[in-house]
Amino acid sequence: MGKSSLAPSSVSTILAIVVSFIIASAINVYPFSTSTVSMRPMALIMVLIFWLIFQPRYVGVFVAFIIGLSADLLLDTRLGQQAFSAVIVALVIKLSSIYLRQLSLTMAWLLACFGLFIFQLVLWLLQYIGQNIFASSSAVSMLVSMITWPVVYLSLQRFIR
Repeated sequence: MGKSSLAPSSVSTILAIVVSFIIASAINVYPFSTSTVSMRPMALIMVLIFWLIFQPRYVGVFVAFIIGLSADLLLDTRLGQQAFSAVIVALVIKLSSIYLRQLSLTMAWLLACFGLFIFQLVLWLLQYIGQNIFASSSAVSMLVSMITWPVVYLSLQRFIR
């Protein structure tokens, strides 16, 4: 019998990553009332940023691209806009992680806020250039995401040790 190439902790971490992305996808497409739809957090990107910060071994630029493509399909945006934005965020977080070794909750939150801002800024630019659209209402979603990101951290922190 051959040995498994993944340790049990690696398997549980990968499973947690996959399940968290599935749950975040469900949150992204869950129907909200028209009065609260602009306050929907960017759950998929929040979870992506969490894993980019705390599990860079398993989640990188390729996973960011796949998650961005799935967000494009789930949210009916032009194919590649969210994927490109997610890849830019992944690169920014990877570069930032070189300089930041031990992250407290506050530093992780600040890095996540920066990542969310970069994601939204790139998405706004792509939508403005490609479609001549500027959806300022998505700023509310970004702010809600920034405020609620610690909930993502507290929910998933047990899988980073």
